[in-house]
Amino acid sequence: MPPDSFFRNQKTGRLVRFEFPNPALWVFIAAIALRWSAYDARDAELRWIGSGALIVWGLDELVRGHAPWRRLLGAVVLGWELWQLHAG
Repeated sequence: MPPDSFFRNQKTGRLVRFEFPNPALWVFIAAIALRWSAYDARDAELRWIGSGALIVWGLDELVRGHAPWRRLLGAVVLGWELWQLHAG
C-alpha cells in the first residue's frame, strides 16, 4: 500500500487532505469569530456552541470520512472535545 493512500478517497483514489468545510465546521468557525467580536459577552454560550459543532463534525468524519486520514482526524477531534467536556 503506497504511503499516500492514507490521504486518498478509497472509492475514487482522489487526494482528500483538505476539503471545503461542512456545515458543522462552519458553525464552529462562526462561533470562534463571534467570540472575537462584540458578542464576546456571550463567551460561555459560544464556547458550548463551538464544542457541540466540533463534536458533530468529528463524529461525521469518523463515520463518513472519505479517507483514513479524515476518519483519524475526526476520531482525534471527537475524543479531544469529549475529554474537554468531561474535564471541565
